[in-house]
Amino acid sequence: MSGTVEIVGVTKRFGSHLAVDDISFGIGSGEFFSLLGPSGCGKSTTLRMLSGFEAPDEGAIRIAGQDMTDVPPYRRPTNIVFQRWALFPHMSVEANVAFGLEAEGRPRAEIRSRVGDALALVGLSGFAGRKPGQLSGGQMQRVALARALVKRPKVLLLDEPLSALDLKLRHQMQIELKRIQQEIGTTFIFVTHDQGEALAMSDKVAVMNAGRVEQIASPQELYDAPATRFVAGFIGHANLLPVTVEGPAAEMAAHAAAHVAAPAAAAMASGLVRVRLGDLAFTAVAREALAGDATLALRFERVRIGAAGGSTPGTDNAGSARATGVVRQMIFGGSTVQYVVGLDAAPVEITAEQPHGAGATVFTQGTPVTLTWEPADGRLFKP
Repeated sequence: MSGTVEIVGVTKRFGSHLAVDDISFGIGSGEFFSLLGPSGCGKSTTLRMLSGFEAPDEGAIRIAGQDMTDVPPYRRPTNIVFQRWALFPHMSVEANVAFGLEAEGRPRAEIRSRVGDALALVGLSGFAGRKPGQLSGGQMQRVALARALVKRPKVLLLDEPLSALDLKLRHQMQIELKRIQQEIGTTFIFVTHDQGEALAMSDKVAVMNAGRVEQIASPQELYDAPATRFVAGFIGHANLLPVTVEGPAAEMAAHAAAHVAAPAAAAMASGLVRVRLGDLAFTAVAREALAGDATLALRFERVRIGAAGGSTPGTDNAGSARATGVVRQMIFGGSTVQYVVGLDAAPVEITAEQPHGAGATVFTQGTPVTLTWEPADGRLFKP
């Protein structure tokens, strides 16, 4: 109960702008919870309301069961790590970390002990006497984290704290943040626009868009089972294809029974529909009743690519969708290669992604290719 957070019907306006629109969700004690979304989605405003720097116009926020409506920031059981760290440049690392405890009038012996523990936790025990200007970006980030944790908050709020670091250092700090959170068991609420950060560290992620929560789920569920068209397009890389749902694909039920393990086969067969993309007709799985115009979200890595007229690896050709086209662009990404393919059957492009490595076929620009995917590889949404 000590680190639980409840947000109930919270709305926040700035003049005529609706920044946060009637959001409600709970965060369990000890969770690493991320607020993820594009700029302007309301995630930072939500964090500021949790910290007390902004007040909701409607709704309530409870931390550890206590209503925070009239509780000022300095009395809340929270602490915050800012995007720019806000270290005092004229003070040593030790003094920066001790600042909050000294402001509370804690005994010197307690301050020394807690500062030492906090610096050890973030791996900076030998840096107590240094000034911030003598530290790297990653070390300054650790100081800011130690300063926030030394007061032992029930909930730690992190406002895009890794955005100023280079890519490699961000990855290292993701590992460190998760290790520290698991070690101390404090509830972390992390704000980011970087889906890689959210997916790598979080127990749960709330995806926000235009002031509302689109979906709250584990990282794997968000990726594999996005609940909305926005989440499907925002998380990972997906082709969003304009298709027409023509009706049930009853003739494919037997194929599902033969090729998909029960009981998934029955569920899949019941949702099989026939869809059309230009002159291309194929089968997809509908998880809700859809008819007419729809959007098929098809992840890049789910699309197999092979030579024109040939087979594609890992696809069951009896039930898969097959499309031909021409490679318009090859994008080398190190561990993967993406191929942007213009379809013959429709005026659209589909991107296929495959691992880069020994034995992988390379398709140059202008090469005719075949693309295939399984019915269950895509997700249908309202347009």
